[in-house]
Amino acid sequence: MGVKLYYTTVTASREVKSQQAEVMRILDSKSIRYELIDISVGGEVRNEMRDKANNPTAVPPQLFNEDQYCGNYEMFSEAVESDTVEQFLKMA
Repeated sequence: MGVKLYYTTVTASREVKSQQAEVMRILDSKSIRYELIDISVGGEVRNEMRDKANNPTAVPPQLFNEDQYCGNYEMFSEAVESDTVEQFLKMA
């Protein structure tokens, strides 16, 4: 599988929850298959996400194609608005 979505099931942030839900909804609506990776299972998964994103303070949602970093919620949202989601996810 190509697209990976790092997310968390444990957050007090409404913003993070709504951003994660929106990313999933859009991917589902475009029939883009993706793997969910929950960073709340342990610090090593969160650190893996941050290392791959090359950002020590990255928070979910973060998107990757395999191990290639695609971007965060804001970047994904811009791709949705410009109708370039497949290119953003490095699928094209």
